[in-house]
Amino acid sequence: MAADKTVAVVTGASRGAGLGIARAVGSHGCTVYVTGRTEAPGQSAMGGTIHETAEAVTRAGGEGIAVRVDHSDDKQTEALFDRVRSEQGKLDILVNNATIIRDELMARKPFWDKPIDIIDTLDVGLRSSYVATVYAAPLMVPQRRGLVVFTSAPGAAHYVFGPAYGVHKAGMDKMAADMAVDFADFDVAAVSIWMGILRTERLESMVAAAPDKFGGLLDIAETPELTGHLIWALFRDDNVMKKSGQTLIGAELADDYGITDAGGRRPPSYRELHGIHPIPQYARVLR
Repeated sequence: MAADKTVAVVTGASRGAGLGIARAVGSHGCTVYVTGRTEAPGQSAMGGTIHETAEAVTRAGGEGIAVRVDHSDDKQTEALFDRVRSEQGKLDILVNNATIIRDELMARKPFWDKPIDIIDTLDVGLRSSYVATVYAAPLMVPQRRGLVVFTSAPGAAHYVFGPAYGVHKAGMDKMAADMAVDFADFDVAAVSIWMGILRTERLESMVAAAPDKFGGLLDIAETPELTGHLIWALFRDDNVMKKSGQTLIGAELADDYGITDAGGRRPPSYRELHGIHPIPQYARVLR
Protein backbone atom coordinates (compact mmCIF):
# COMPACT_ATOMS: atom_id res chain seq x y z
CA MET A 1 0.00 0.00 0.00
CA ALA A 2 1.30 3.45 -0.95
CA ALA A 3 -0.09 6.22 1.23
CA ASP A 4 0.73 8.90 -1.34
CA LYS A 5 -0.95 7.10 -4.24
CA THR A 6 -4.35 8.43 -5.28
CA VAL A 7 -6.90 5.64 -5.46
CA ALA A 8 -10.09 5.98 -7.50
CA VAL A 9 -13.11 3.86 -8.37
CA VAL A 10 -14.98 4.57 -11.60
CA THR A 11 -18.20 2.59 -11.96
CA GLY A 12 -19.69 1.69 -15.31
CA ALA A 13 -16.36 2.02 -17.08
CA SER A 14 -16.52 -0.61 -19.83
CA ARG A 15 -17.12 2.07 -22.45
CA GLY A 16 -18.39 5.57 -23.08
CA ALA A 17 -18.18 8.16 -20.33
CA GLY A 18 -16.73 5.77 -17.76
CA LEU A 19 -13.94 4.68 -20.08
CA GLY A 20 -12.91 8.24 -20.85
CA ILE A 21 -13.10 9.37 -17.24
CA ALA A 22 -11.06 6.40 -16.01
CA ARG A 23 -8.41 6.90 -18.68
CA ALA A 24 -8.09 10.61 -17.88
CA VAL A 25 -7.88 10.05 -14.13
CA GLY A 26 -5.28 7.37 -14.79
CA SER A 27 -3.19 9.81 -16.83
CA HIS A 28 -2.53 11.68 -13.58
CA GLY A 29 -0.88 8.60 -12.10
CA CYS A 30 -3.84 7.26 -10.14
CA THR A 31 -4.70 3.69 -9.35
CA VAL A 32 -8.15 3.26 -10.88
CA TYR A 33 -10.56 0.42 -10.19
CA VAL A 34 -12.88 0.17 -13.17
CA THR A 35 -16.16 -1.70 -12.84
CA GLY A 36 -18.76 -3.05 -15.20
CA ARG A 37 -20.27 -6.31 -16.38
CA THR A 38 -18.55 -6.71 -19.74
CA GLU A 39 -15.41 -8.81 -19.51
CA ALA A 40 -15.05 -10.14 -23.04
CA PRO A 41 -15.77 -8.83 -26.54
CA GLY A 42 -19.18 -9.89 -27.75
CA GLN A 43 -20.84 -9.85 -24.33
CA SER A 44 -22.40 -6.50 -25.18
CA ALA A 45 -23.86 -5.15 -28.40
CA MET A 46 -21.54 -2.18 -27.94
CA GLY A 47 -17.77 -2.48 -27.82
CA GLY A 48 -15.57 -2.22 -24.77
CA THR A 49 -14.72 -4.32 -21.74
CA ILE A 50 -13.52 -3.54 -18.24
CA HIS A 51 -10.19 -5.19 -19.06
CA GLU A 52 -9.68 -2.99 -22.09
CA THR A 53 -10.43 0.05 -19.96
CA ALA A 54 -8.00 -1.07 -17.27
CA GLU A 55 -5.31 -1.50 -19.93
CA ALA A 56 -6.07 1.99 -21.27
CA VAL A 57 -5.67 3.42 -17.75
CA THR A 58 -2.28 1.75 -17.40
CA ARG A 59 -1.14 2.94 -20.83
CA ALA A 60 -2.13 6.47 -19.84
CA GLY A 61 0.25 6.37 -16.88
CA GLY A 62 -1.83 4.99 -14.04
CA GLU A 63 -2.63 1.54 -12.77
CA GLY A 64 -5.88 0.10 -14.07
CA ILE A 65 -7.59 -2.67 -12.13
CA ALA A 66 -10.66 -4.31 -13.68
CA VAL A 67 -13.34 -5.67 -11.35
CA ARG A 68 -16.49 -7.27 -12.67
CA VAL A 69 -19.41 -5.81 -10.73
CA ASP A 70 -23.10 -6.02 -11.44
CA HIS A 71 -24.22 -2.89 -9.64
CA SER A 72 -27.74 -4.23 -9.24
CA ASP A 73 -26.26 -6.63 -6.68
CA ASP A 74 -25.41 -4.89 -3.41
CA LYS A 75 -23.20 -7.76 -2.28
CA GLN A 76 -20.99 -7.40 -5.35
CA THR A 77 -20.70 -3.67 -4.67
CA GLU A 78 -19.77 -4.31 -1.05
CA ALA A 79 -17.15 -6.85 -2.17
CA LEU A 80 -15.62 -4.26 -4.50
CA PHE A 81 -14.98 -1.81 -1.68
CA ASP A 82 -13.80 -4.58 0.63
CA ARG A 83 -11.20 -5.37 -2.03
CA VAL A 84 -10.16 -1.72 -2.31
CA ARG A 85 -9.75 -1.60 1.48
CA SER A 86 -7.71 -4.79 1.48
CA GLU A 87 -5.43 -3.82 -1.41
CA GLN A 88 -5.11 -0.06 -0.91
CA GLY A 89 -6.25 0.74 2.62
CA LYS A 90 -8.11 3.83 1.45
CA LEU A 91 -10.13 5.45 -1.30
CA ASP A 92 -9.72 9.02 -2.54
CA ILE A 93 -12.12 9.40 -5.48
CA LEU A 94 -15.40 7.69 -6.30
CA VAL A 95 -17.06 8.36 -9.66
CA ASN A 96 -20.66 7.14 -9.73
CA ASN A 97 -21.23 6.60 -13.43
CA ALA A 98 -22.83 3.15 -13.79
CA THR A 99 -26.36 3.15 -15.19
CA ILE A 100 -28.65 1.22 -17.48
CA ILE A 101 -29.69 3.25 -20.51
CA ARG A 102 -31.83 1.14 -22.80
CA ASP A 103 -32.24 2.09 -26.45
CA GLU A 104 -36.01 2.15 -26.00
CA LEU A 105 -35.61 4.98 -23.50
CA MET A 106 -34.73 7.35 -26.32
CA ALA A 107 -37.72 6.52 -28.51
CA ARG A 108 -39.86 9.54 -29.42
CA LYS A 109 -43.08 8.37 -27.84
CA PRO A 110 -44.88 8.95 -24.51
CA PHE A 111 -43.62 7.06 -21.51
CA TRP A 112 -46.64 4.74 -21.35
CA ASP A 113 -45.81 3.42 -24.82
CA LYS A 114 -42.27 2.48 -23.79
CA PRO A 115 -41.24 -0.74 -22.01
CA ILE A 116 -41.60 -0.46 -18.25
CA ASP A 117 -38.04 -1.65 -17.71
CA ILE A 118 -36.60 1.66 -18.91
CA ILE A 119 -37.20 2.82 -15.33
CA ASP A 120 -34.32 0.50 -14.37
CA THR A 121 -32.24 3.70 -14.35
CA LEU A 122 -33.53 4.05 -10.80
CA ASP A 123 -31.93 0.71 -9.90
CA VAL A 124 -28.63 0.70 -11.76
CA GLY A 125 -28.04 4.41 -11.88
CA LEU A 126 -29.63 6.10 -8.92
CA ARG A 127 -29.88 3.39 -6.26
CA SER A 128 -26.57 1.81 -7.24
CA SER A 129 -24.82 5.17 -6.79
CA TYR A 130 -26.28 5.47 -3.30
CA VAL A 131 -25.13 1.95 -2.41
CA ALA A 132 -21.63 2.50 -3.81
CA THR A 133 -21.23 5.67 -1.78
CA VAL A 134 -22.47 3.95 1.39
CA TYR A 135 -19.63 1.46 1.05
CA ALA A 136 -17.09 4.04 -0.12
CA ALA A 137 -17.69 6.50 2.72
CA PRO A 138 -15.97 4.46 5.48
CA LEU A 139 -12.82 4.44 3.33
CA MET A 140 -12.84 8.24 2.97
CA VAL A 141 -14.17 9.60 6.24
CA PRO A 142 -11.29 8.42 8.50
CA GLN A 143 -8.68 10.15 6.31
CA ARG A 144 -10.81 13.32 6.28
CA ARG A 145 -10.40 13.75 2.57
CA GLY A 146 -12.18 12.46 -0.48
CA LEU A 147 -14.24 13.30 -3.52
CA VAL A 148 -17.49 11.69 -4.64
CA VAL A 149 -18.66 12.58 -8.14
CA PHE A 150 -22.01 11.84 -9.75
CA THR A 151 -22.06 12.04 -13.54
CA SER A 152 -25.21 13.85 -14.58
CA ALA A 153 -26.68 15.87 -17.41
CA PRO A 154 -29.01 18.82 -18.14
CA GLY A 155 -31.95 16.43 -18.40
CA ALA A 156 -32.15 17.00 -14.64
CA ALA A 157 -33.65 20.43 -15.36
CA HIS A 158 -35.58 20.02 -18.63
CA TYR A 159 -37.38 17.33 -20.60
CA VAL A 160 -35.09 14.78 -22.26
CA PHE A 161 -36.37 11.33 -23.33
CA GLY A 162 -39.13 11.37 -20.70
CA PRO A 163 -39.44 10.88 -16.93
CA ALA A 164 -37.31 7.74 -16.61
CA TYR A 165 -34.29 9.68 -17.84
CA GLY A 166 -35.05 12.97 -16.14
CA VAL A 167 -35.72 11.61 -12.68
CA HIS A 168 -32.42 9.70 -12.80
CA LYS A 169 -30.42 12.82 -13.59
CA ALA A 170 -32.31 15.00 -11.11
CA GLY A 171 -31.79 12.32 -8.48
CA MET A 172 -28.04 12.31 -9.05
CA ASP A 173 -27.90 16.07 -8.51
CA LYS A 174 -30.01 15.86 -5.35
CA MET A 175 -27.98 12.94 -4.01
CA ALA A 176 -24.77 14.95 -4.31
CA ALA A 177 -26.38 17.88 -2.53
CA ASP A 178 -27.71 15.85 0.40
CA MET A 179 -24.67 13.63 0.80
CA ALA A 180 -22.53 16.78 0.97
CA VAL A 181 -24.40 17.78 4.13
CA ASP A 182 -23.48 14.53 5.87
CA PHE A 183 -19.90 14.63 4.55
CA ALA A 184 -19.25 18.27 5.48
CA ASP A 185 -17.73 17.60 8.91
CA PHE A 186 -15.27 15.12 7.41
CA ASP A 187 -13.92 17.22 4.50
CA VAL A 188 -15.26 14.82 1.91
CA ALA A 189 -16.73 16.65 -1.07
CA ALA A 190 -19.69 15.44 -3.11
CA VAL A 191 -20.58 17.06 -6.43
CA SER A 192 -22.63 16.31 -9.51
CA ILE A 193 -21.20 17.20 -12.92
CA TRP A 194 -23.32 17.93 -15.96
CA MET A 195 -21.46 16.48 -18.90
CA GLY A 196 -22.20 17.88 -22.33
CA ILE A 197 -22.95 15.91 -25.46
CA LEU A 198 -20.24 13.28 -25.36
CA ARG A 199 -18.13 12.25 -28.30
CA THR A 200 -18.46 8.51 -27.83
CA GLU A 201 -18.82 5.57 -30.19
CA ARG A 202 -22.60 5.88 -29.82
CA LEU A 203 -22.57 9.52 -30.99
CA GLU A 204 -20.18 8.84 -33.83
CA SER A 205 -22.36 5.99 -35.09
CA MET A 206 -25.41 8.30 -34.96
CA VAL A 207 -23.59 10.93 -36.99
CA ALA A 208 -22.37 8.38 -39.51
CA ALA A 209 -25.93 7.09 -39.99
CA ALA A 210 -27.47 10.56 -40.44
CA PRO A 211 -24.77 13.21 -40.99
CA ASP A 212 -27.19 15.88 -42.20
CA LYS A 213 -29.26 15.51 -39.02
CA PHE A 214 -26.59 14.98 -36.38
CA GLY A 215 -23.35 16.24 -37.92
CA GLY A 216 -23.52 19.55 -36.07
CA LEU A 217 -23.34 17.76 -32.72
CA LEU A 218 -19.67 17.02 -33.27
CA ASP A 219 -18.94 20.75 -33.23
CA ILE A 220 -20.20 21.13 -29.67
CA ALA A 221 -19.47 17.66 -28.28
CA GLU A 222 -16.90 17.10 -25.59
CA THR A 223 -14.77 14.05 -24.94
CA PRO A 224 -15.49 12.08 -21.76
CA GLU A 225 -11.82 12.54 -20.89
CA LEU A 226 -12.58 16.20 -20.17
CA THR A 227 -14.74 15.20 -17.20
CA GLY A 228 -11.94 12.97 -15.92
CA HIS A 229 -9.47 15.87 -15.98
CA LEU A 230 -12.03 18.06 -14.19
CA ILE A 231 -12.41 15.42 -11.50
CA TRP A 232 -8.66 15.43 -10.96
CA ALA A 233 -8.64 19.23 -10.76
CA LEU A 234 -11.43 19.15 -8.19
CA PHE A 235 -9.58 16.58 -6.11
CA ARG A 236 -6.45 18.73 -6.16
CA ASP A 237 -8.32 21.94 -5.33
CA ASP A 238 -7.66 23.03 -1.75
CA ASN A 239 -11.00 24.86 -1.81
CA VAL A 240 -13.07 21.97 -3.17
CA MET A 241 -15.29 21.95 -0.08
CA LYS A 242 -16.71 25.30 -1.21
CA LYS A 243 -18.07 23.44 -4.25
CA SER A 244 -19.36 20.45 -2.29
CA GLY A 245 -23.07 19.87 -2.72
CA GLN A 246 -23.22 21.74 -6.00
CA THR A 247 -24.20 20.60 -9.46
CA LEU A 248 -21.47 21.88 -11.77
CA ILE A 249 -21.60 22.33 -15.53
CA GLY A 250 -18.47 20.64 -16.83
CA ALA A 251 -17.78 23.19 -19.56
CA GLU A 252 -17.93 26.03 -17.03
CA LEU A 253 -15.74 24.18 -14.57
CA ALA A 254 -13.21 23.69 -17.37
CA ASP A 255 -13.11 27.44 -17.90
CA ASP A 256 -12.66 28.03 -14.17
CA TYR A 257 -9.69 25.67 -14.04
CA GLY A 258 -8.24 26.67 -17.43
CA ILE A 259 -8.62 23.14 -18.79
CA THR A 260 -9.21 22.57 -22.49
CA ASP A 261 -10.56 19.52 -24.25
CA ALA A 262 -8.73 17.54 -26.94
CA GLY A 263 -7.24 19.79 -29.60
CA GLY A 264 -7.43 22.83 -27.33
CA ARG A 265 -11.22 23.03 -27.73
CA ARG A 266 -13.49 24.75 -25.22
CA PRO A 267 -16.90 23.06 -25.40
CA PRO A 268 -19.85 25.40 -24.86
CA SER A 269 -21.82 25.42 -21.63
CA TYR A 270 -25.44 24.31 -21.65
CA ARG A 271 -26.21 27.61 -19.95
CA GLU A 272 -24.57 29.40 -22.87
CA LEU A 273 -26.33 27.32 -25.51
CA HIS A 274 -29.83 27.14 -24.06
CA GLY A 275 -30.02 29.28 -20.93
CA ILE A 276 -30.45 26.13 -18.81
CA HIS A 277 -28.57 25.74 -15.56
CA PRO A 278 -28.66 23.49 -12.47
CA ILE A 279 -31.53 23.93 -10.03
CA PRO A 280 -30.16 25.49 -6.81
CA GLN A 281 -30.61 23.86 -3.44
CA TYR A 282 -31.84 25.78 -0.42
CA ALA A 283 -29.45 25.99 2.52
CA ARG A 284 -32.04 24.94 5.11
CA VAL A 285 -31.13 21.64 6.83
CA LEU A 286 -33.60 19.59 8.85
CA ARG A 287 -32.32 16.58 10.79
